[in-house]
Amino acid sequence: MKPDLDPAERPGSIYIHIPFCQNKCAYCAFNSYPAHHFDINGYLAALEKEIDAMSAHLLIRQKKIFSLFIGGGTPTIYSGRQLGRLIRSCRKLYHFTDRPEISVETNPNQIDMKTLIGLKEAGVNRLSIGIQSFAAPLLKRLSRTHTVEDGLKAIKLARNAGFDNINLDLMYGLPGQNVEDWRQTLETALTTSPEHLAIYELMVEKNTAFANLAAANKLELPNEDTIVHMEKMTLQFLQSAGFIRYEIANYARPGYECEHNINYWTNGTYLGLGAGAVSCLNNMRITNVSDPDQYRLLITNDKPPFAGVECLCRDARFRETVIMGLRMTGGVDMTDIESRFNLTLSDYYGSILQNFIARNLLEISGDHLRLTERSLPVANQILSELV
Repeated sequence: MKPDLDPAERPGSIYIHIPFCQNKCAYCAFNSYPAHHFDINGYLAALEKEIDAMSAHLLIRQKKIFSLFIGGGTPTIYSGRQLGRLIRSCRKLYHFTDRPEISVETNPNQIDMKTLIGLKEAGVNRLSIGIQSFAAPLLKRLSRTHTVEDGLKAIKLARNAGFDNINLDLMYGLPGQNVEDWRQTLETALTTSPEHLAIYELMVEKNTAFANLAAANKLELPNEDTIVHMEKMTLQFLQSAGFIRYEIANYARPGYECEHNINYWTNGTYLGLGAGAVSCLNNMRITNVSDPDQYRLLITNDKPPFAGVECLCRDARFRETVIMGLRMTGGVDMTDIESRFNLTLSDYYGSILQNFIARNLLEISGDHLRLTERSLPVANQILSELV
């Protein structure tokens, strides 16, 4: 068997984090902040400086880049011209493949035709719109500042601007949401003919407004049976509409799977830029400071914005590759795992793996180990036992 190989031969990805939003949603635990509290132009200047500095870094300077993702927060808090400048800087300074996937996240009420045209001209070819729901009362409970009409208008604007690869983020298991609410959101989403859907069950995270409500017994969530019904409905609706479930929470029309996210799930190389961004370069995990002001000041004073650097041992990389890969419905390639790490799944996990297979929660199909259809609703519990 070959020695442990980092996938250095494979192209990598770049992620740029914009941590600013119009407001903080009640469920959100991401590294995001209301924009009016910060010097967002100063942050943008710091980002440009980090883009330039990291392009010369030994671990990334010769790397081929096949995807760029600008996420948040709400990146379109900036204009298309400003975001376009970031994208052009990246494409000038890094070694991109001929046809990279370039994605930008946006919210329905933070986008207009001028911004969309600016993004399109800069090479953006994939747009991710944070719809969350097509039910007005649920949007209000989530503290979303857009309306159902804003969501539909944003999708139409994106089409008119020439975007032919659009993802919609949708959420289920929301406070007060019933099966009919979810059916209506799915049906409305499908009328817009998206190429990709990212569908998430609400998780009540620490340090969110929802966590405070839950602690006070003021957050009424759907029961387990309702959640199961919603999940079955989702699979049925989307399969009938021609979507492939290629990851636990992601559905795509054939050929529109998100290449950037697949790089994460297959434990590839990626560079993270901006406050709180994480990089994985040559088995090193590098995390930037999360506070936007601290990040800006460090960069401005020619200091690295790193909060921590961790060297991942072989076992840690092996486990991460298995766990992340099992999120993909195709599973993990056991032959590839063995050649990269000089470890086999059966030897490493032993009776734990055999137990999952015996209970029809994991299965081996050809060279791949994958979650069974039965285990998808409880995937997180299974994966946690493989850490």
